Amino acid sequence: MSAMVENEAKQAVTPPLLELDHLHVTFGDTVAVSDVTLAIQRGERVALVGESGSGKSVTALSILRLLSDAQVSGSIRFDGQDLLAKSEREMRGMRGSDIAMIFQEPMTALNPLYTVGDQIAETIVVHDGVTANEARKRAVALLGRTGIAEPGKRVNSYPHQLSGGQRQRAMIAMALACRPRLLLADEPTTALDVTIRAQIVELLLELQRDEAEKRGMAVLLITHDLNLVRHFAQRIAVMEQGVLVESGSVEQVFESPQHPYTQRLLASRPQRTVVPVLPISPVLLEARDVSVDFKTKLPGFSGWFRSGHFRAVADANVSVRQGETLGIVGESGSGKSTLAMALLGLQRTVHGEIEFQGRALGSYRGAEQTALRSNMQVVFQDPFSSLSPRQTIERIVGEGLALHRPQMGQEARRDKVVSVLREVGLDRTVLYRYPHEFSGGQRQRIAIARALVLEPRILILDEPTSALDVSIQQQVLKLLAGLQQKYNLGFVFISHDLAVIGAMAHRVAVMQNGSIVESGDVEQIFATPAHPYTRKLLKAALDH
Repeated sequence: MSAMVENEAKQAVTPPLLELDHLHVTFGDTVAVSDVTLAIQRGERVALVGESGSGKSVTALSILRLLSDAQVSGSIRFDGQDLLAKSEREMRGMRGSDIAMIFQEPMTALNPLYTVGDQIAETIVVHDGVTANEARKRAVALLGRTGIAEPGKRVNSYPHQLSGGQRQRAMIAMALACRPRLLLADEPTTALDVTIRAQIVELLLELQRDEAEKRGMAVLLITHDLNLVRHFAQRIAVMEQGVLVESGSVEQVFESPQHPYTQRLLASRPQRTVVPVLPISPVLLEARDVSVDFKTKLPGFSGWFRSGHFRAVADANVSVRQGETLGIVGESGSGKSTLAMALLGLQRTVHGEIEFQGRALGSYRGAEQTALRSNMQVVFQDPFSSLSPRQTIERIVGEGLALHRPQMGQEARRDKVVSVLREVGLDRTVLYRYPHEFSGGQRQRIAIARALVLEPRILILDEPTSALDVSIQQQVLKLLAGLQQKYNLGFVFISHDLAVIGAMAHRVAVMQNGSIVESGDVEQIFATPAHPYTRKLLKAALDH
């Protein structure tokens, strides 16, 4: 008998570790999860996938009974126990010890007033009843096991003193502190760089294999990252609008998806839509030997501090032609966004030369500088935080016109706003609504409309799709490509997603520690990277 057949036979006689039977979750009149039935075996890795609002996180939180305002019906059984019948005190005893959760955003999940060591140790003391000293020793060991360098020092760090990858590792250490039998991982890699993402996936696989041998730890991975699912999970369950529409082995679902929604998800990968730039296209923006410094405080004698400098960008050389997209890639802290703000003239301490249409940015004064601002616009990563929650869409999109085109009357301004909203796929009915009334993809379209309304020559796009679901991401990328071709715009596209850069960019600049380590044609660099860091990024993207 083969190992696979033996495993299937074993699962057939062994009751599942977790059983959801006709799970139904509502918030008032809103149905969040409808009739979901799902089983997870001991030691199994199952991925629950779907877009934002599909009910994935609600399903996970209902398992832990963390939905205080929800009405939950159906059955949730863990190791034969009915979780819906347990008291809150009994559930507190199970959370962390039997069922643990890694939350999506560790910066909000971790308490900023306590060190990560104290938070991990607290979990151990509460559930295992050991002394504080023993709990601290175990916290150090857990941090070391998750791959954090110098765990004896990092155990005393506060969350804000750790990088994104370190915070996520600390969350994993906390979740594994009491050796749970079921680990719920809610988008554990979404906000991480591609290399850190690959490390976290490997770490979870390693820890799950170790724990599975001891206690049969199962993992329910909640994500919309299909590459992560392919490399991590054994089975996949697909949710759409609160309904489980398809499930099966990863190989089966990826190779022959049955449901139209699953087929759309799998087809929503960035497609290259780049139109070649004409050799005679003029250079719109050029930076030569650009460096950006920030002041820092250095310790001195007797508690005094002296000023120092941190070089965030060093000797960068980039250019953007009309109709061209320059991709800037690199991990968090590499200097991508700092360079972009320097190109916009929004950094104070900048050395080197930056020219727009052959003229130095510093030479623009008065009305010319105002015109320059209208020609160089920016779209930020998070449209919700960059759009004023107190203004209507008409005010938000038309604000630039009121500032830069004061001669326009109210009716003419409204007509221009409606026209540009139509360009990004929205109609005039949105004019009097507010940002919170729209989805993430719609808010990003509004942010793009706000940038386009002044008819700029250059758009700086700072991670414009990283917070979006895969299908929405594809829609926004297609929209941007169409707008570029229609208006011959120059793009500076900042991202740590190499698939997005491969789909959108003509040329790419790879940044590491503030320096551009490699630049050139996207297809050439992706095919034959010369620098070790570029090779590392590409390998991490492929492995992931």
